[in-house]
Amino acid sequence: MTDLSLGAAAFEQHPFRARILGELHARPTRPLEAPARILRFAFLVDSARADTDRAAVDQLCVERGLPGPDPQSRQFRVELQGAALVWERHGEFVTHSWEFTGAESAEPFSPSPDALMQKIRMLPQPGPLLVAADLHLLPGDRDPAQFAALFGPLQMAVSEANSGRALIASDFAPDTFGFVRILIANRAMPPMSAGRLAQRVLEIETYRTLALMGLPEAQSLAPSIRRIEHELPRLLDAMTQATGVEQNRALLDALTGLASELEVGAAASLYRFGATRAYDDLVQSRLDAIGETRLADYPNWSGFLTRRLQPAMRTCRNTEERQADLSRKLSRAAQLLRTRVDTEVEALNSDLLRQMGERVQLQLRLQQTVEGLSVAAITYYIASVVHHVLDGVKEAGVHVEPSKDTAIAIPFIVAFVAWTVWRIRRKHHGE
Repeated sequence: MTDLSLGAAAFEQHPFRARILGELHARPTRPLEAPARILRFAFLVDSARADTDRAAVDQLCVERGLPGPDPQSRQFRVELQGAALVWERHGEFVTHSWEFTGAESAEPFSPSPDALMQKIRMLPQPGPLLVAADLHLLPGDRDPAQFAALFGPLQMAVSEANSGRALIASDFAPDTFGFVRILIANRAMPPMSAGRLAQRVLEIETYRTLALMGLPEAQSLAPSIRRIEHELPRLLDAMTQATGVEQNRALLDALTGLASELEVGAAASLYRFGATRAYDDLVQSRLDAIGETRLADYPNWSGFLTRRLQPAMRTCRNTEERQADLSRKLSRAAQLLRTRVDTEVEALNSDLLRQMGERVQLQLRLQQTVEGLSVAAITYYIASVVHHVLDGVKEAGVHVEPSKDTAIAIPFIVAFVAWTVWRIRRKHHGE
């Protein structure tokens, strides 16, 4: 019995350690004896559909008394009657690869794919089908001139691979059954090298198809981007002639609308264009890995795919760059307009504050005038009261002179009233 207290197992393991170490062996290469036939299907799926597909593979194994895939595994192979199924889970797609080995026929792509599919129980389709490849590995050398009947002489790519030990050919176009045919003639490869070459050419077909998914996205965004490119100079020209807050605000609203439309498209295509770049890099790395040598009179795989794939990749990159460039221009234009609007609003606010200050000064003068008139009016009222009181006192027999005594009291009354008004105003200012 192994003592788990010794070695690396004695330490607390990082939760990602097993996944990281297993990633290098997630899709191992298996030996492939010629003749052999592989039908590969790739389906676009989300996480839920991928889990459902894994459950379907597990059910297929259970029905045959075989162990199913581990819940965390991303690759699984099971030997079934008549064929082997290789199930692989990728980021946005899953693949079902059915391997048929043995001498079915010495003729390329015979029997037909539908005859092979009748021998197996197909799994439920987990999502939209994107890739369907039919790879035929045959022993011995082949004359490329014989491939014309299989692929068509005008669109066939033929190369030597694996240092000349194999011949690979394809037209990368679907046949009458919907499969892209790939022929490998094994000149002198051992089974492991043959399996590695078959895996790489199938990956080339899978990844080049997935890379091209960015092209429809770029084409659908082109009209919107073109319209924004035409609309932006018109708005910039209108900015130079616009005056007033309302006109500038209307232009700012128009720029914001264009920016929102652009950002919606950029956000929706962000993942697709990033995936397109990644898949294109994978295609180029697999083309480098197959050890390709060009044959006279035939386009090789690298040249064929570069000539047809790179224009689409450039279209995707150009669309992404146009989005980024327009986004920067719209941001700068919107910032300029915001600055202009803010400056004009500040100028209006300054005028309003100045007018408010003038009104306050006017109100203060009016208040001071009213206060002065109030002192005079109150003084007159109190003096009248004092005069009436003195008249009453005189009629009562007291010797007083109402007019003279009232005149003497008026300065004191004025001082009292003025002092009272001053105290009241001071109290209000303090509050």
